[in-house]
Amino acid sequence: MAPATRWAICSAGKISHDFVVALRTLPADEHEVVAVAARDKKRAQEFATRHGIARAYGSYEELAADPDMDVVYVGAIHPQHSPLTLMMLRAGKHVMCEKPLTMTLAQTKELTATARSTRRFLMEAFWSRFFPAYDEVRAALAEGQVGDVQVVRTEFGVKMLNVRRVVEPELGGGALLDIGCYCLQFISMAFGAERPLSIHASGFLNANGVDETVTVVLKYSGKRMGIFTCSSAYMLANEACIFGTKGSIKIPDTMWSPSKVIINGEEKEFLLPPPSIPLNFVTSTGMRYEAAEVRRCLLQGLTESRVMPLEESELLAGIMDEILQQLAAV
Repeated sequence: MAPATRWAICSAGKISHDFVVALRTLPADEHEVVAVAARDKKRAQEFATRHGIARAYGSYEELAADPDMDVVYVGAIHPQHSPLTLMMLRAGKHVMCEKPLTMTLAQTKELTATARSTRRFLMEAFWSRFFPAYDEVRAALAEGQVGDVQVVRTEFGVKMLNVRRVVEPELGGGALLDIGCYCLQFISMAFGAERPLSIHASGFLNANGVDETVTVVLKYSGKRMGIFTCSSAYMLANEACIFGTKGSIKIPDTMWSPSKVIINGEEKEFLLPPPSIPLNFVTSTGMRYEAAEVRRCLLQGLTESRVMPLEESELLAGIMDEILQQLAAV
């Protein structure tokens, strides 16, 4: 049997905590956390103590210099994704970086080019893609259960105006980058990562110039359409729907971390394993599925995931660039 995949955690925040808890729902002989780094050594040590991690570093450079790991999970805030991932790739590390992979298309292209030139594995951590419910959606589409996809509609809205990183530009704020990207990736998945013919965005910005509520219409060839709304100001239905010539698919309530899917009226449910210690976000043990994908890819010698390929990360980044440019021009 292959040895355990050795993970290092880059940033000791809330999502990193939940990721480690999610890893612990997988077999211990397949996944092991061996190191953690933060900008503050004390925070890194506290994180290591809580999770039983052997090595704690007070800088990301020290983590990059550590040779005894297989892959780095980057769980820092959005603006740090690009420099930290670039640092780890250049140090010869495989990387799974939280979504959005970067803040711009230019940064995303720099990361993907670096990963390809160094032959290191890189994946944008769109955990949704790896949930069993999403597997069911892709299988149904591949089998033609709903016919030809015509319209895809998604929405994700949560009241988060009290969260600094969501409302301040220097922290990577904005509903689109934080939660709207989940809607966009679902539409992209449903249309087979096809590039839309046109992008039309409308929305509202806060006093800092950060987007709060956004609606986007994506037109595809053959009179097909994708529509999504995201909001950091309002609670929305948070569902995703695919309408085809023969039927429909619906993910209700939590389209970004689904426990059920309804295909042509037939519902299937997928329960998440319980966490061993409290989580910051209710469904975070679902990150186990993306971690399992990383291990599978590394064991096969792959440098990217077929489920979340780098070319599609570039496509999504380009679409979000255009959306933000349109919003800023209003």
